Amino acid sequence: MAATKRTDVNTLGEFGLIDHLTKNIQLQNISSVKGIGDDAAVIYNDNLQTVVSTDMLVEGIHFDLMYSPLKHLGYKSVVVNVSDIYAMNAIPKQITMSIALSNRFSVEALEEFYEGVQLACKKYKVDLVGGDTTSSPKGLYISVTAIGQAPADKIVYRNTAKVGDIICVTGDLGAAYLGLQLLEREKQLFQANPGVKTDLEGQDYLVGRQLKPEARKDTIELFAKNNLVPTSMIDVSDGLASELFHLCTQSNVGAFIEEKGVPIHDDTQLMALKFKLDPITCALSGGEDYELLFTIKPRDIDKVKFLPDLFIIGDVVDAKDGVKLHTTGGNIHPIKAQGWQHFGS
Repeated sequence: MAATKRTDVNTLGEFGLIDHLTKNIQLQNISSVKGIGDDAAVIYNDNLQTVVSTDMLVEGIHFDLMYSPLKHLGYKSVVVNVSDIYAMNAIPKQITMSIALSNRFSVEALEEFYEGVQLACKKYKVDLVGGDTTSSPKGLYISVTAIGQAPADKIVYRNTAKVGDIICVTGDLGAAYLGLQLLEREKQLFQANPGVKTDLEGQDYLVGRQLKPEARKDTIELFAKNNLVPTSMIDVSDGLASELFHLCTQSNVGAFIEEKGVPIHDDTQLMALKFKLDPITCALSGGEDYELLFTIKPRDIDKVKFLPDLFIIGDVVDAKDGVKLHTTGGNIHPIKAQGWQHFGS
């Protein structure tokens, strides 16, 4: 078996490395006047509002390279950022990407990472227009800024939900969390016995939701097609409960959620039970689903009822009524925001 080629990044230098990794990038949007290659990108927005969001992914905190392929990681790093733009009911157009990496990463490893980046850019029709590459003493750090645009009257915020609004969510929840539990289990088994065979057969959906999530571009297109503008919106990155609290706190309202309305995939249900976890707890607190949680005016309920992959899960209530879950057993419990925590205690 031939040895895998490994080119030290220092042989290319910073600018040579950037040129090498971005040589095949082609701009897709007319708003991208100037991309990589100058002191700054130039973006033309034609009287539209500009929407900007930045996320950072840190090895050992947000991803584990023991089970995260670099190509998938490159793809995911784009998705988590364009998801924030969609959560504003805007269309992402450009991204910048900065990475800091230790000397354990070769040129070939970075090629794999950027292959995933370019696949995501192509799928979501965004242009990579700049960024930075530097060294780090340890690990891999990824910072992506996404830039989008939308007419002022179409942009949706977190702080504009009103009492009486209907609460909706896209897709299904909890799958990415269960995918992470599966991957962590296999990692621990492998560390205890490196010869053990991984057992992820039949778990493509859950593992895929964790390693290669998708942003809800289709939902924003559905909104535009059906002339529907949500009253508030947020993407589900830290768990449904956590995002619900963000909406309620910033809008000064409460929420009443029906457990039976919360969409949970069959694979999520089964795996939660195997792990002796409550499926609704996984859906509420799991995170990394990158679905959209949004509210609509009651008069728009008929528009939502017949749209694919959109689910009505509750109502916006007065702030004094709190944020509560009506369980399938008929009980009413306060919901706690126990989503993914960025900082340990």
